[in-house]
Amino acid sequence: MTGLSDVPRRHRVGLTLPTNRACSATISAVAAEAAYGARRFGAEVHLLILDSSDAPTVSAHARTVAGLPVVPGVVVHHLDERAQRAFLRAVIERAALPEPDRLLGLLLPDGVSYGACTDRAFLVAAALGCRSVHRRDSDSRYQVWEGEPVFPIHHELASLGRRAADASAGVSEVNLDPSLAHRPVAMVGASFIGELSVDLGGIRELDKDAYETVVGLWAPAEWSEEERAGLAEESFKGAGLLPFRGDHATLTLVDPMRVDMCNIAFHRDVYERLPLPPATDTIGSDYFLIHAVHDATLPGVLHNRDIENFYTGERRTHAGFMAYQRRFVKFLLSMLHFHFVYAGMSEVSPALLDEGQRLDAAPVRALLTQSLRQDRAENERRLDVVQRTYRQLGGRYAEFAEQVAADRERLLAEAGRDIEDFVLLIDGWAALVDASRATDVRSAARPGGTARSRSAVR
Repeated sequence: MTGLSDVPRRHRVGLTLPTNRACSATISAVAAEAAYGARRFGAEVHLLILDSSDAPTVSAHARTVAGLPVVPGVVVHHLDERAQRAFLRAVIERAALPEPDRLLGLLLPDGVSYGACTDRAFLVAAALGCRSVHRRDSDSRYQVWEGEPVFPIHHELASLGRRAADASAGVSEVNLDPSLAHRPVAMVGASFIGELSVDLGGIRELDKDAYETVVGLWAPAEWSEEERAGLAEESFKGAGLLPFRGDHATLTLVDPMRVDMCNIAFHRDVYERLPLPPATDTIGSDYFLIHAVHDATLPGVLHNRDIENFYTGERRTHAGFMAYQRRFVKFLLSMLHFHFVYAGMSEVSPALLDEGQRLDAAPVRALLTQSLRQDRAENERRLDVVQRTYRQLGGRYAEFAEQVAADRERLLAEAGRDIEDFVLLIDGWAALVDASRATDVRSAARPGGTARSRSAVR
């Protein structure tokens, strides 16, 4: 393997694909995006495949990785869960934090966690010396225009980390207060086209009013019915169905409703300062940093290289349906806390940055702690509405309503515990990042599991 320190002219970036399902075609596609980034921008692109799949799928992915073409400037890392666990144990031990087993469980939980899988990517990127992380998902694919894939990394590498004043020359439009022009571009993102990002299309087909009712539950409690209906109409559609027809990018404060985590990139001054919530079995837990960047008035770029979203076969199964509906309900309950935090971040906006214009975790932690004092009556009401509406829909929706009724107290309690876990992770995050910088990914992971790296940097 070529030494990674042999290429001082390149800056390193982490293009990450977390997965728990078979996705060899996606691995090959994202590897092509990595090659584009290295070729077009001269970056040293580290493709981070964080694989939580079962053993046969991990083996199939390993064969796919082994068959990828060797591309100058691209380094591919394929880490299964045993390798990830070994790396995290080494990092946590080096950080010398209290409750090490609990921290390991938050970063690599048994259940599905969209936030935790991205937090692991952040720490691996810190270990590799990356200056940014670019996330993709295994249930999405690139659009094709004029015979070529439409790679989001084009806009990400063109703008991320540059002063807004300098990045303005490379975008189509500037919609940013000139007083923010000295700040660096902290985030670059776009959305998706295709199927809804949440598996609620069946409800919309059965009963549009029921769809508006349940989707409207994620609005703040004080919103009117008209505002809730508007939110339901706008939510989870991404960029709709219109395909890419040419580049357009705007330098702005990026609206969190206009980007998706399958198509996002953050500068390290964001993710090395603040992690994502590690909550399990809930959607939306990985969107927190998008809100933080916006509320801290950090410049971003919103572009239109939208990724195509599709549903995997597992989502079509009965078990997959029930699991996904539970994640949606947990998302609704998390809003009791997150709406409070988002409103607070907006109010204290200047205080979210330190003297170096980087995110400051302290005010965010304080707001999260205060949110634990919220009256859970609003979540009681949310569950009442879910149970009533799903029962009226009948069939498997009614079956899920009975599951919610049986798990009601547990669901209500988990909403608070998830915030407590997030606070614990924030408390240890700076030490974990520092420890990651001093930990070699390959050496830490070598004692067990798949930790394959291949490189062709020049």
